[in-house]
Amino acid sequence: MAASGKIASFRLPPLPTIGEIIKLYNLRAEKQLSQNFLLDLRLTDKIVRQAGKLQNSYICEVGPGPGGITRSILNAGAAELLVVEKDTRFIPGLQLLAEAAPGKLRIIHGDILIFKMERGFPRHIAKTWDDDPPDLHIIGNLPFSVSTPLIVKWLENIANKDGPFVFGRTQLTLTFQKEVAERLTASTGSRQRSRLSVMAQYLCTVKNCFTIPGRAFVPKPEVDVGVVHFTPLVKPQIIQPFPLVEKLVKNAFQFRRKYCRSGIELLFPEAQRVKLAERLFLTADVDPSLRPKELTIGHFRSLADAYRQLCNENLNLFNYNFRDELRQKKLRCIGTRKQEE
Repeated sequence: MAASGKIASFRLPPLPTIGEIIKLYNLRAEKQLSQNFLLDLRLTDKIVRQAGKLQNSYICEVGPGPGGITRSILNAGAAELLVVEKDTRFIPGLQLLAEAAPGKLRIIHGDILIFKMERGFPRHIAKTWDDDPPDLHIIGNLPFSVSTPLIVKWLENIANKDGPFVFGRTQLTLTFQKEVAERLTASTGSRQRSRLSVMAQYLCTVKNCFTIPGRAFVPKPEVDVGVVHFTPLVKPQIIQPFPLVEKLVKNAFQFRRKYCRSGIELLFPEAQRVKLAERLFLTADVDPSLRPKELTIGHFRSLADAYRQLCNENLNLFNYNFRDELRQKKLRCIGTRKQEE
């Protein structure tokens, strides 16, 4: 059944099971690539249903592996499915699927971190940002090793309305380690509140759909897996450049158990640190004794606006990195000790 509950216009013919494909092509999950196979098609169908109505939609699947989710997407009635797979071992099994679904499945052998998805689909499917999301979806059972850098990359694409988001507010349905899924959706004040929570939620509506137990995967990972759905917001909750917001939020969560002032102060050179930090919090009207997890999106919006104001007054301020200053200070100390010796 398609996500709408209607019979899909296309069904795959009888094929070897995913387990049989793995045996046929002698496939093994590579630990260094954090690969885990999901063999239960009931679960892959459940993941795909979280994406919404896929009939006659265009889909990009990330890291299809042996093709479990791929089958569920095709059976949901997708108009066209583009899969991006880095591991050449999976290509023959995916080609078998492509032959079973003529004209519906395109296989790209490449790295999703550098793949130009904006070139992969026809422009006529694009919608304006203020409109409903386009009939384009990104779906994937992500390897743990790339899940965080990949979602941060896509969040920056959302902020810039480029990459997969030149077509409009493209929706994403992705798997993460359960802990990462909880961070992405954590509310203000919760134990899991983190940098990822703020970065995702200021740009998207984020939903933690359901959890898949680790035992459902082959090989069994040490953690459970969460399925998360993202819908980009028409208007982001913070109107500042993505790198500025990312730097501010990263610093705020530098010391999770301390007052937020401890991390945010490190945005400024040591000689001006106290003065500029006081001005930042005063301008933003944010209590510097709040813990990072207690800061709302509204707090971060005010802090980002105030930080932008300070950066406009001092053009070198945004490029300041406290670690560089600390490193130079240590080098000077080493040089002084050598001279004294």
